[in-house]
Amino acid sequence: MTATQAEAPRGGPPIGASWRRRLINAGPYLLLAPGLLWLLVFFIWPTIQMFLMSISSGSLDAGFKLTGSTQAYTSALSKFPRQFGNSLLYAGATVVLDFLIGFPVAYTVAFRGGRFKNLLLFLVIAPFFTSFLIRTISWKTLLDGPFLGFLRDTLHVVPADASVTGTPVAVVAGLTYNFLPFMILPLYVALEKIDFRLIEAAHDLFASNWGAFRHVTFPLALPGVFAGSILTFIPAMGDYVNATLLGNTQTQMIGNVIQSRFLLQNDYPVAAALSFILMAGILVAVLLYARFLGTEQLTG
Repeated sequence: MTATQAEAPRGGPPIGASWRRRLINAGPYLLLAPGLLWLLVFFIWPTIQMFLMSISSGSLDAGFKLTGSTQAYTSALSKFPRQFGNSLLYAGATVVLDFLIGFPVAYTVAFRGGRFKNLLLFLVIAPFFTSFLIRTISWKTLLDGPFLGFLRDTLHVVPADASVTGTPVAVVAGLTYNFLPFMILPLYVALEKIDFRLIEAAHDLFASNWGAFRHVTFPLALPGVFAGSILTFIPAMGDYVNATLLGNTQTQMIGNVIQSRFLLQNDYPVAAALSFILMAGILVAVLLYARFLGTEQLTG
């Protein structure tokens, strides 16, 4: 027997087999390690730093010192209720509009797309090949160009000096367009998984088209509704580009305030506090949404 073939203690497995078993058991954790390290370095640690900044005092010139003060949170909650309200209202409207537009699209692609499914899905994600900024500026041109021109010159329902840009309608329109694929794709995935024989069985049990949709199709699509709503609501809540380019000072969202406090006013504690309040608000909204809608099929 060679040295590499040393036996394990009597009654136990060979030493080599024991190490192989340990390596196999550690395999999943080793595969997770790069992702966990990435989250630690680029998410958890910056989040900790941002929280420490939110309870600090000082200025950019004099330096910021960790004092444990909650003054930044007091200022954040008392000074910007309108911006918080705008963010919640616009993000909620975006989710509703994206669902009303996206569900028929996803349903058509999933059940009627046939051999054109891949082409239709490509058309859904095609806007992502263009910069987010350029797409938003294009909406500014469209709203005050062909759209308003049609209402003004053809239908004569708006005055000659009317403008859509600078209104909540323009902001919500930009948000709805930019985040529409985030709603369509999860809905399509959920609808694609539905066994069409279940719908046929509902018809065999004398259910109407609406009855089959209400009792079979839509309940089975709820995981996609939940995922699409969350993927749409979270980025819409923190967006500031659409409000900057398509809105005015009265339509600013909380993302505009955070951007201004961080980059223009150098008020880091208040900006960090606003960021934490925004994250907390989104988390509460997601938990309430999950509580009423349910996530058993999504997480099962």
